[in-house]
Amino acid sequence: MAGGVWGWVQETPMGALTLTAVAEGIRARQGWSREPPSTGPQPEPWELKPEAEPQTQALTTHSETEPGCGATVPEAGSEPRSPEGPHQVPQSSWEEGVLADLALYTAACLEEAGFAGTQATAFTLSSALEARGERLEDQVHALVRGLLAQVPTLAEGRPRRAALRVLSALALEHAQDVVCALLPRSLPPDRAAAELWHSLSRNQRVNGQVLVQLLWALKGASGPEPQALAATRALGEMLAVSGCVGATRGFYSHLLLALVTQLHELAHSPRSPDMPKIWDLSHRGPPHSHASCAVEALKALLTGDGGRMVVMCMEQAGGWRRLVGAHTHLEGVLLLASAMVAHADHHLRGLFADLLPRLRSADDPQRLTAMAFFTGLLQSRPTARLLREDVILERLLTWQGDPEPTVRWLGLLGLGHLALNRRKVRHVSALLPALLGALGEGDARLVGAALGALKRLLLRPRAPVRLLSSELGPRLRPLLDDTRDSVRASAVGLLGTLVRRGRGMLRLGLRGPLRRLVLQSLVPLLLRLHDPSPDAAESSEWTLACCDQAFCWGMLEEMVTVARHDSPEALSHVCHRLVRWYPGHVPNFLSQTQGYLRSPQDPLRRAAAMLIGFLVHHASPGCINQDLLDSLFHDLGRLQSDPEPAVATAAHVSAQQVALLACARDYPRGLRVLRLAPHPTRPPPVFTDSPFQRGSLAGRWGCPGPCQA
Repeated sequence: MAGGVWGWVQETPMGALTLTAVAEGIRARQGWSREPPSTGPQPEPWELKPEAEPQTQALTTHSETEPGCGATVPEAGSEPRSPEGPHQVPQSSWEEGVLADLALYTAACLEEAGFAGTQATAFTLSSALEARGERLEDQVHALVRGLLAQVPTLAEGRPRRAALRVLSALALEHAQDVVCALLPRSLPPDRAAAELWHSLSRNQRVNGQVLVQLLWALKGASGPEPQALAATRALGEMLAVSGCVGATRGFYSHLLLALVTQLHELAHSPRSPDMPKIWDLSHRGPPHSHASCAVEALKALLTGDGGRMVVMCMEQAGGWRRLVGAHTHLEGVLLLASAMVAHADHHLRGLFADLLPRLRSADDPQRLTAMAFFTGLLQSRPTARLLREDVILERLLTWQGDPEPTVRWLGLLGLGHLALNRRKVRHVSALLPALLGALGEGDARLVGAALGALKRLLLRPRAPVRLLSSELGPRLRPLLDDTRDSVRASAVGLLGTLVRRGRGMLRLGLRGPLRRLVLQSLVPLLLRLHDPSPDAAESSEWTLACCDQAFCWGMLEEMVTVARHDSPEALSHVCHRLVRWYPGHVPNFLSQTQGYLRSPQDPLRRAAAMLIGFLVHHASPGCINQDLLDSLFHDLGRLQSDPEPAVATAAHVSAQQVALLACARDYPRGLRVLRLAPHPTRPPPVFTDSPFQRGSLAGRWGCPGPCQA
């Protein structure tokens, strides 16, 4: 190797020559033989130029200077001397001192040589380290520790920059050892270590190698282990430097997936005391937790590659906050995938290809993160076409048999994205059984995902409206009264979408199952206008508007007035027309409404009592049997002792209407036939103002459809 060093000397500037002399001096003191090349005169390595001497002396801390020459490294194998005589020092500290001196010598030479001597510096530095006769890894670690100790004491400017370039020169040949030496100082964060990471990041010749080593360190440790956490912080420091992201080409998707998977592990780790309960997204200082550091690294990775819109979309949707939550991490991954589909499609093919082997990983965080990304990327039609349609469908249907609800949920979301692809028409028959079966799941996420997928299926051209009308009837009706607000709102919205798509069929007289489903759902829709959940109330208002347009009722104004102002007069008009158009359904309307008298929600109990009062008032005596009237009178009588005064008052008014209708039924038929006595008149019910009136949703029902999960 000495010959190689001498080969560099002839063509390198003064600084490289000085560094070569230092390296050869170490070799000579180790007893190494130096044979000059066979041809050509060689400069003497011990002849240092006088102008380099002051700078070298200024940067040296452990070395001694001799008259008439530059500073020299202490002899290998010798002992430092003091006025009192020889003094024994520990071997480890002595080695670090020598290597620290070597680092400073190198800094001085780089200062003098400039960037032109970088290659010679790296080669010569490696030669000098190998001359120690020990493992190179240990010597690199010692040299990095020396730099960490020395760099903070150097003045800002050229000396400090030159010393930082020593690390880059060393990393050019020994990137793995340099990364291993620096990682322990990155946890907890160290200002000197951060400065060294930044210097490595700015060097275009070494930053790619260092990033690859950090990626392997991150992927090689499972969970929030110290090595993985330190690598995460180091990546954040490096990617924060402008222009560093360009070095990630070729492994960009690997790095992105590794950071997101690390967030999954941090979110589910029981040992993450630094996880902030409330994370300030506007924080611009140093990251104060491992999770926020990983998020900042992700932001830097996306921003540096032109993904500013991805970062903005994530911030607006609360995606970063979801990524760091134990129960919302996968939702954050889905948001990230959606944002990348919309604004960073140049990475989707590579990301999709890297996801496929991870889908069968034995590591749960890696597998679930990959599944969420895979599901989100199915929204991109060009990306989804990288696999055959039947392969994707088979994979998603396989997930439906997984015992883990989260896996089934992701599979249902994937089926929903698949339903949007117009090229998947022939697979509708395979999609429907899985989606309809999921409506009976106990997990609200699964039911919501199935409802969302069915809605997307209805929005596509040539949607199977008639088939869905018959299949959804027995399954959708119970979901309109589900105790979970999100499920209830989604089910009502799906009914509105179904009616909207089947409007032409209804106008042509092809009533069938869809007409029966609407009539069976009228009472729940009217009462859900008073639902305490704003989403469910809004969905009911929009769905009733769709029904009004499809059936040509002409009651849109009355329905909107009931929804926005809880108007008894408007509700009376609605009941009058329903009784006139559907007299045979009046007993069914009353029976359905009777069930809501036992609702735990005060607004629904009051609305049910009012609806019974108006239906009974507008109904003819012959269309309601006595048993139903007795049952209604009994339940309304019990409700008059309700603890909520508004409910008790409404029950009292409606009970009077039931009693008046019962009296009208008992009126002598003969007298009525002969018209010897007038028909007894029934005064209309009068209800007091509602104390449960909610805020207006004006202008929201006319949108294409309420936003459902």
